Amino acid sequence: MLKWIIQNLGSFSLAFTLALTVWILAVIAADPDETRLYPRAIPLEVTGQDPRLIVTGSLPRQVNLTLRAPQSVWARLLNEESQIRAVIDLAGRDAGEHVVPVNVQIALSPVRKISQTPETISLTLEPLASRSLPLEVIVGGQPPIGYQAGAAELNPAQVTITGPASLVEQAEKAQAEVRIDGARSNVVLDASIRVLDAEGNTLNGVTLNPEKTIVQVPITQQGGYRDIAVKVVVRGQVANGYRLTNISVFPPAITVFSGDPTLVSALPGFVETEPLNLNGTSQDIELRLELNLPSGISVVGEQTVLVQVGIDAIEGSLSLNNMPVTVIGLGDGLDATTAPETVDIILTGPLPSLEKLTANDILVTLDVTDLGVGTHQIVPVIEILIADIEVQSIFPGTVEVVITSSTP
Repeated sequence: MLKWIIQNLGSFSLAFTLALTVWILAVIAADPDETRLYPRAIPLEVTGQDPRLIVTGSLPRQVNLTLRAPQSVWARLLNEESQIRAVIDLAGRDAGEHVVPVNVQIALSPVRKISQTPETISLTLEPLASRSLPLEVIVGGQPPIGYQAGAAELNPAQVTITGPASLVEQAEKAQAEVRIDGARSNVVLDASIRVLDAEGNTLNGVTLNPEKTIVQVPITQQGGYRDIAVKVVVRGQVANGYRLTNISVFPPAITVFSGDPTLVSALPGFVETEPLNLNGTSQDIELRLELNLPSGISVVGEQTVLVQVGIDAIEGSLSLNNMPVTVIGLGDGLDATTAPETVDIILTGPLPSLEKLTANDILVTLDVTDLGVGTHQIVPVIEILIADIEVQSIFPGTVEVVITSSTP
């Protein structure tokens, strides 16, 4: 038997080889290999980098691959992105220039890498440096005439720069910029920080901590200047069958000036226009009116105001003049005075509701919650206790409230 096996060993080997070949061909036919460009770019990972060093310049963000694999393996490669990684290892590399191979790791098999781009990466490692610089603030623009900007304050007032030593050494100064065009009150802004080199160019490639700073620019009104409300003086009545729906003035407040600050201080907090005659008017009006200013006081800017008057066919309206205002929300230890002490209101609504309306049904308030000592322009709030009645307009549109301390 043994002799027979030995005599036929060649035949057995040939038969096994043929069977194996047939099996392999069958497998290949059922799951053929395909060579393709992998459709997803592989993110480039960096490992082993000394934390005291930093890569200068830009590294490729991704690696492109051409692979050969059976169709079944391709299906997994496309569905499982984590199966392929592209890594450069910087372990043990000191400062200087290096050419580093890109190591492609494929967790599945059988997969053959046909090509990759890039295969190596040239890079430079530099020592990581850090440095602090004081912050300068650049204030652009100007407040309106009659206002003055004070010295700007920054918080924080310095920035820490981190990056390649060669770049950090180029840092000459750090700046933050804000604009105060038209500001009538203190400006508080988050301003981005930029670092400049000796030639005034923005220095890129470094990180900033913080990236922004809070800039505060105090804005104060100069002596002899004052903001006051404009009150339109109305004379006469509109035509029968028509009603006055709105009186608006632009601007609602103006800035006045006098070489004698006491004259400005003596003003009541508002200035009247020349009389607006509404006798027999049956349509909207838009015109400019002069201001009645005491001698020695002038207006900063435009010398007239634009007045717009709305007039509609009557539905039911009521004009209430000299309605007293009430200050609410005044803090402890504070007193308040208003100028003017009354406002004029135009109401609209159903005639029966308007006819039963009394002064006790209307509350005009000036909310000074959280306001401190000083002069403030407040928009009145109207509360009406009878339903369906609406405030069409109120003038003046703002009331000056002067808050003083009641503590001796």
